[in-house]
Amino acid sequence: MTVPAPPAPAAPDYPVRYDVEYPEGLSRWKIFLKWLFAIPQFIVLYLLGIVLSVMVFIAFFSILFTKKWPRGMFDFAVQIQRWTSNVATYVLLERDEYPPFSGEAGEYPLTYEVDYNVTLSRWKIFLKWLFAIPHWILLVFLGIAAYVVVIIAFFAILFTGQYPRGMFDFNVGVFRWYQRVYAYSYLLMTDRYPPFSLK
Repeated sequence: MTVPAPPAPAAPDYPVRYDVEYPEGLSRWKIFLKWLFAIPQFIVLYLLGIVLSVMVFIAFFSILFTKKWPRGMFDFAVQIQRWTSNVATYVLLERDEYPPFSGEAGEYPLTYEVDYNVTLSRWKIFLKWLFAIPHWILLVFLGIAAYVVVIIAFFAILFTGQYPRGMFDFNVGVFRWYQRVYAYSYLLMTDRYPPFSLK
């Protein structure tokens, strides 16, 4: 009798990678105040979001004429996204460590990486938003489910000091899916169509 092999993880080679290290325990009292502690981060990220939008605008024309995201701006955009992800992870109760005022890799128990593409398609920049519509429709429903999970996790942490592992993995998966679609359709960082997958 042949034992079937376990299924391979979805899209392990996709050029956008996102993951959060599972915490062994979480503070019961911090869940009430994380949003308040994060206000200085929100202010900085709001300003960085404006910078990111300007860089995407410039990158659009750079790709149109040269088929490249300017490398220095690309790296900075990835740092902004990593910083944003760090803060979201903190506010959504997945980690207790206060996020650094930085988007450098390795400073927070979170992975956010995007492979730099040497050549990007000129014509796809006009249509990626259209190609991504099925993803965005699904992400609306997944996002609603993820926020319900956060509410349930809030009470689980309050009473047990633990984020239920299945719920944690689901929410990380939803954000992973979002990051892939966002990098593809808005940031224009990859031409690879995102998988319909939480993994």
